[in-house]
Amino acid sequence: MANGKPVERPLSPHLSIYRPQLTSITSILTRITGNALIVSALLVVWWLLAAATGPGYYDIANGVLTSWFGDLVMSLSVLGIWYHYLAGLRHLYFDAGHGLDIGTAEKLGWGCLIGSLVLTVITLIIV
Repeated sequence: MANGKPVERPLSPHLSIYRPQLTSITSILTRITGNALIVSALLVVWWLLAAATGPGYYDIANGVLTSWFGDLVMSLSVLGIWYHYLAGLRHLYFDAGHGLDIGTAEKLGWGCLIGSLVLTVITLIIV
């Protein structure tokens, strides 16, 4: 250190050389859906506050949430809720020490993806 000579260290491989794995993608999607649900919750709180404030504000908030954009956001929120729920169950299963082998982890990842889509369609049909 005293002579100021740079130390030769190996460089870490860049992320671009790695092939995306289903387990990493589903983990990232869990974080994305969790953050997106915060935005949806804020929209619902805005709608409730507008309803408590007065008819003029309520008409604006209700117009936004019942428009095609609001329907799209709320439908995607249902998808996010189901995905986040199933991914949480998967993580609980992992925390118990089960399903940690690659084959089972990938099956559980596909289960979260497909299950959330199926449960979203069922929810949208019922509601």
